[in-house]
Amino acid sequence: MREPILLTPGPLTTSLTTKTAMLSDWGSWDASFNTLTAGVCADLIAIAHAADTHVCVPLQGSGTFAVEAAIGNLVPRDGKLLVLVNGAYGKRMARAAEVIGRQIAIYETADDTPPNPAELAARLAADPAISHVGLIHCETSTGILNPLAEIAEVVCRAGRRLIVDAMSSFGALPIDAREIAFDALIASSNKCLEGVPGMGFVIARKTALLDCTGNSHSLAMDLHDQYQYMQKTGQWRFTPPTHVVAALRAALDQYLAEGGQPARLARYTANYRALVDGMQKLGLTLFLRPELQAPIIVTFHAPNHPDYDFKRFYEAVRARGFVLYPGKLTEVETFRVGCIGAIDGAEVGQAVAAVGDVLAELGWV
Repeated sequence: MREPILLTPGPLTTSLTTKTAMLSDWGSWDASFNTLTAGVCADLIAIAHAADTHVCVPLQGSGTFAVEAAIGNLVPRDGKLLVLVNGAYGKRMARAAEVIGRQIAIYETADDTPPNPAELAARLAADPAISHVGLIHCETSTGILNPLAEIAEVVCRAGRRLIVDAMSSFGALPIDAREIAFDALIASSNKCLEGVPGMGFVIARKTALLDCTGNSHSLAMDLHDQYQYMQKTGQWRFTPPTHVVAALRAALDQYLAEGGQPARLARYTANYRALVDGMQKLGLTLFLRPELQAPIIVTFHAPNHPDYDFKRFYEAVRARGFVLYPGKLTEVETFRVGCIGAIDGAEVGQAVAAVGDVLAELGWV
């Protein structure tokens, strides 16, 4: 039988080719693995059009590890990070900065409201201690797309530095370092690149990275040391996630063969449109206004029925071969459906049909 289709924002459904890439073992000091790592990093830099200004530093662990590492290295110990929050991952970034002892400020808007560039400019003008701004490009808790280009322009004009959590956007939504100024862009292997979990990475401005010697709060998360060691030896400082890197290499090969970022965005957008059209025909409604919605993960209001229970809904849809995500909102009952991964319109159509069957079976329509 077919494996369940993961309609989630990562881990997500991967191709057979990507899975197969993990069947071989790699020696972490072997020259062939060093070449593999170097090629992966070069391709990640190229996706961001950042080869002239930035370097890619891979890190063992999930994307959150890489977010914490970026903050702990690039924000000086006497610096201050202003975090733009409109969901759970903005709150997580702020918490990470707080835990490692950085000064923070928070500019929070509602879950369905992007930060206002004019308000950001006013806050930066009012607080000269702010050295860095942290932004979640696509906030995974709702799927809202925050205005990266506009925020970056404000930050640059104010003479501050930008750290971008691009976990759910990198590889699908266009991000061009030649046009958008950032000191760090952070993502992971298991989102829009369609690899497997286990490797985060930071695309860091080289001058900023080289200036942060001794800044890190952690030995394991010292990006400066990791970069310098890799430059010197070609190796990771500590045991690398060899199978994850091999899977990402295979996923990147497929990404490039598909047509890179424009093609990946086109497929996800087609998935999104098919999903929304089908779910609306079932009577389900979007949480976000369409103009704020990224074609990555979509939040839907729960069925308006007194007996609705997400666990029952989840298990019934799961029994039909599809895995959904719970909502992350506290005041509104929602659930989330991902548009990403090695899926296309066929799987999306089947998922919508499964949801329709479940709603009818449970009497929620």
